[in-house]
This record gives sequence, structure tokens and C-alpha cells, in this order.
Amino acid sequence: MVGGLVMAAQVVAAGVVVARLARGRRRLPPLMAATAAGPATAAGRRTATPVSGGEGISVVVPARNEAARIGPCLRAVLADPSVKEVIVVDDRSTDGTAALAAGLGATVVRGEPLPPGWVGKQWALRQGVAAARGDVVVTLDADTRPEPGLFGALARALDEHDLVSAAPRFACDGPLEQALHASMLATLVYRFGPVGPATPPPPHRTLANGQCLAFRRTAMTEIDAFAAVRGHMTDDVALARFLAGRGWRVGFLDGGALLEVDMHDSTAELWREWGRSLPLADVTGAGRRAADLAVIWLTAALPVLRLAAGRATRLDAALLAVRLLLTGALRGSYRRPGLGLLLSPLLDPAAAVRLTQATLRPVREWRGRTYPDRTGVTPGGPTARPGRNAGR
Repeated sequence: MVGGLVMAAQVVAAGVVVARLARGRRRLPPLMAATAAGPATAAGRRTATPVSGGEGISVVVPARNEAARIGPCLRAVLADPSVKEVIVVDDRSTDGTAALAAGLGATVVRGEPLPPGWVGKQWALRQGVAAARGDVVVTLDADTRPEPGLFGALARALDEHDLVSAAPRFACDGPLEQALHASMLATLVYRFGPVGPATPPPPHRTLANGQCLAFRRTAMTEIDAFAAVRGHMTDDVALARFLAGRGWRVGFLDGGALLEVDMHDSTAELWREWGRSLPLADVTGAGRRAADLAVIWLTAALPVLRLAAGRATRLDAALLAVRLLLTGALRGSYRRPGLGLLLSPLLDPAAAVRLTQATLRPVREWRGRTYPDRTGVTPGGPTARPGRNAGR
């Protein structure tokens, strides 16, 4: 009887996953370079075709002890002629982050002490946006590596969206790290579908990547959205869902051609740090988290475990075939797709275990700070300011 119930649940879960993956047949176009090189100047540089946003683009980088990683990011941003200013919000770093950023030519904003109820990144971003002068603001994490044309592409995408988030390509150190990363990434695709859906999901299923966000400064300042999601560890998804719920057009677009991210220094760090945020625990209710977890175990982990035990069913074989097709589709998400990506389905049970751990025991510590538990709290919550539709 138990076996029959598991089989029935697996059939339902398989149908859900296939329906979600099918959304990939209709996706929004990826971000592409939106500026064209003009004639070389006397100094040997090339000018760029102006992008939308009459006052230019401000780039805001929140940073807390990022001296070892922030250099390549800032050099790439400072070299882009479409960027008006680069603001680094130094969140009380102790490793020379501020001096490095200033030496490279960025404007450094000394972060104010963290107020009660705020998570550090949201507090830093709010200060950075307040200091910005550009019409368009792009926020980047210190571990990002933007390519020429990214900022123009983001600015152009704001003609169709109010908040744009870019999905990058990932750099992984070695096959094991890539395998685990791809397995964890697959859990997101199985739960939410591919990046860039042509039809926007409902607000409670909206996703975003906080490593790269773009928006118009005036609209974001008026709604004070960072204050509305001040206490959320999953800050990017909380922000996107808060804004989508207030009528903003949120676009999560493929930016792999223009943005690279080296998220972690080791497989252990990947397991620990990305694994903690995968359940989206503080922006998703308990019921939906349980349903998402069941889908991953039934459609990704169970077929691998049964195959290893020599007990795979026809449905397991079909699900493994689907997973291999997804593996091929994920090639563009990696700088150097290789053996690790190919072997990633074998680590799906490990990814399910990590997802389960973080679901049952959400981590509330980050960068030396510990925050109160807000598991399942709706983004915005009772302290949110009234929103307004930013759509035009």
C-alpha cells in the first residue's frame, strides 16, 4: 500500500515538473549587448551609443569584507562608458575593502551602523540607492564579473520591466563543485521552471537573482522597497515578490552572455552557503516548502537512489531522461561546462538532503551577524510601507 501511494505521488510530482519545464519552450529573449561601439577617441577609447535613462546609470555594490573578490568586479564596471558612477557601500569592513575600492576609482559610502530589524545587505543597498544620482540603478554583488554591454542591456530591459534581474553563468573550481552546483541549480528549475518565462508567474512564485538587479531610482525610492524587506535573509526573492505583489513588472532574464559569477571558493563552502538559501524559507509558507521538497525527492532524488539499488521503474527511467535533458540545457549556465555537469544528476540525492536540512533548520547567520527567525513571513509584512504601481 505504501509503495502504491509513493508511486501515485511520484506520478503527480512528475506531471508538475514536466509542466514547469515545458515553460522553457516560450521564454523571453536573453540580455544582449545594447550599445554599439563608436569611433575611437583621441585617447584610444571607444565611445558608446547612449542608452535609455537620461541621467545615466549608477552601479551600487554592497560590500562587507570583500577585498579578496571585489577588484575584478569594480575594474569591469569602471571601464564601461555607459556607467555614470560606481558606489561601493562599505558595510563596516575590516579587511581594507574601502581603501581598495577608493583606490580603483569608486565612490565609497561608509555604511551606517545596522539598525535593529535590518539584514546587512538591504541596509547597504538602501544607503547606496540614496547616494546614487543616475536615473537607472544597477546593484551588483562583489563576486560578479560584468561583461561589456551588460549595463546598456539592463537599461533597455527597463523599457519593458520595472525590476530586472539577470541570471549569470557560473564559474566553478573543479568537477565536484560544478556537479554539486548544477544539482542544486536543478532543484530551483524543478520548483520554479526555467529563467525568463514569457508569462510572469504569480507574485508568490516570483524569483530573482540578487547578484544583479536593475531598476529606476525614483520608483524604488518612492516605494522604499528595501525597507519593506528589511528582515529577510532571502533578500532578492523577497524584494521581487514584494514588488510583483504591488503591480511591478518583474523580469528574471538570462544574462549568461554578459555576466559571470564565481560564488564560492570550495565545494564545502557551496554546500554550506548556497545550501542555506535554497529553500527560500523566509519568503515561502510551510505548505509550499513541503510540496516543493516532496517534488525534489520524488522526481530527482528517488530515481537515482532506485537506479543505484537496481530497482528503477519505468517512471524512474523517464525522470532520469528528463534530468539528462535538463543537464544539456544547463550548459549555458557555466563558464566551462564539463564532466561535473554531466555527472550532476548523481548528486541529486545529496542536493535533496541539503534542501531538507535547510528547510527544517533555516540558517540565520551571515557574515558574522545573526538575525531573528522570519521563516514563512510574507515579504513586506506588517511593517511595509504602502506600495504603488511602478508600471507605466
